[in-house]
Amino acid sequence: MTQDLVSLAVIALVALICPIVAKLMPGKLIPETVFLLVAGALLGPCMAGFIQITDSVGLLSDLGLAFLFLLAGYEINPKELTGHQGKRGLIVWIITFALALAVVALSPTSPGNDIGSIAIAIALTTTALGTLVPIMKERELMGTRVGDSILAYGTWGELGPILAMAVLLSTRSELKTLLILAGFALLCVVMAVIPAKSKKAGHRMFRFLTENANTTSQTMVRAVIVLLVSLVAFSAVFDLDIVLGAFAAGFVLRYIIPEGDHELERKLEGIAYGFLIPVFFVTSGAKINLASVLDQPIALVVFIVTLLLVRAVPIYFSLSTDRRTRDISSHNRLTIALYCTTALPIIVAVTSVAVKSDALTQEFAGVLVAAGAITVFLMPLLASITYRVADVKPIEAAKEISQNPRDIGAIIREHIELERMIARREAAMRLAANRDRRSQGASAEIPWQDLAAGLQRTSARKRALDEALDAAAQHLAANADAIEQEIKRGADRGSREERRRRMAERAIMEHRGRMSELNDMLKLDLDDDLVKAAGFGETASASEPEGEDPRGSTRH
Repeated sequence: MTQDLVSLAVIALVALICPIVAKLMPGKLIPETVFLLVAGALLGPCMAGFIQITDSVGLLSDLGLAFLFLLAGYEINPKELTGHQGKRGLIVWIITFALALAVVALSPTSPGNDIGSIAIAIALTTTALGTLVPIMKERELMGTRVGDSILAYGTWGELGPILAMAVLLSTRSELKTLLILAGFALLCVVMAVIPAKSKKAGHRMFRFLTENANTTSQTMVRAVIVLLVSLVAFSAVFDLDIVLGAFAAGFVLRYIIPEGDHELERKLEGIAYGFLIPVFFVTSGAKINLASVLDQPIALVVFIVTLLLVRAVPIYFSLSTDRRTRDISSHNRLTIALYCTTALPIIVAVTSVAVKSDALTQEFAGVLVAAGAITVFLMPLLASITYRVADVKPIEAAKEISQNPRDIGAIIREHIELERMIARREAAMRLAANRDRRSQGASAEIPWQDLAAGLQRTSARKRALDEALDAAAQHLAANADAIEQEIKRGADRGSREERRRRMAERAIMEHRGRMSELNDMLKLDLDDDLVKAAGFGETASASEPEGEDPRGSTRH
């Protein structure tokens, strides 16, 4: 018991310090998860020994893994799985799995047994969607085309390996496994349909749960935990991996509450990200033997490179050939592919199964887990670079600087402003999408608090428009001064005229771009529906800008 408490105390301290360290990193390029894994490896039994993986700590780690997949499943709209991109995501995963099996079979370092080979192949096809979701939220990718594509392909990158593990890594016969999965699916349907119908019918039990959701009983949270633990327990009893039960619990919860529940989400995230999920990541890091990993650097690099070839390349090709996504810029397609190549939780699960069956050695499993941990750092880093740095057009900027080295400061500012304009445009598109979703699910009964907040934002939008117009005028004035300074320099007349023309064109284009963005903002009057639904008629004018300053929606 003492060792358990000491280990948990160290893990809790690490969980507190890591987000602070991640926040201090320039540009927040390194996710908090990376620091949790590294801290676990350094403080674990293979290094400092402050953290011991006891049965109690292991149970909390498993619960953290379960909550991670619960929240990942809850983020997914089941309808998207059967949509256009969802179907392509399934096809791509099947292709990647076939490629992975072929690569493992042809590899000279193949384990030499079916279970080990299948386990490595599954590890090569995974997407750590549960790990990606908080990163995507932090980087404001949710609701964008890039974010939607990551969810579409990443969902099958998580669901596919889970099902493959249940079917292909089971020690039972295929028939028994399929029967158990059928029973599991039936249980999920029952646990989804009955509460959903009770909710729709206004059953007294559901009213009781909602009425006491914010009391000391916390009935909704308890109900979700019953759902999660029940499905996880079923998975454990019938020798299925717990991630299957946890992921299914997320789907069931989304079916019961298709419109979502922000208050419930906030409470679940508080339990999960506040304690249990950090325990899982720190414990996963503690299982890594850094010495054995460093003894096999080639295997580490080969696995990561193979992961890119097997997983990222097919996704990029699919996005490039799909008529609905081919208009996405090439670097954003690469961003999607890189994010979907992030892998860790399922690698931990699949290697654990393979080690228990003696199909893989603990040392080699540690290398795979370490590679998965590296992808959690490397892939989001590379993806963030391709997502935003490419918008700055660095090659073009370098050419301009080489031609006009004295204007390096102005050139860099111009290209940074270009990236910011793109970010503002995407923010406007997200606001439009949110407006559409709100109008589709608008209710006539709106709490007075929401109405008051909406009316309060109208004045804020007026101020935002005035500030944006002032900023546009100041920008033109600043460019005009720069033009005059260029004329005063001792360059020949031809270069002066050409420079003057180019800078004037840039100023005009920037002004037009700002005015176009503002015009789009005028059309995105999110609060009109709110006010009209409350019976205020045309109180909120559509000529008022959005609540957030259009200049400040930059993405890092």
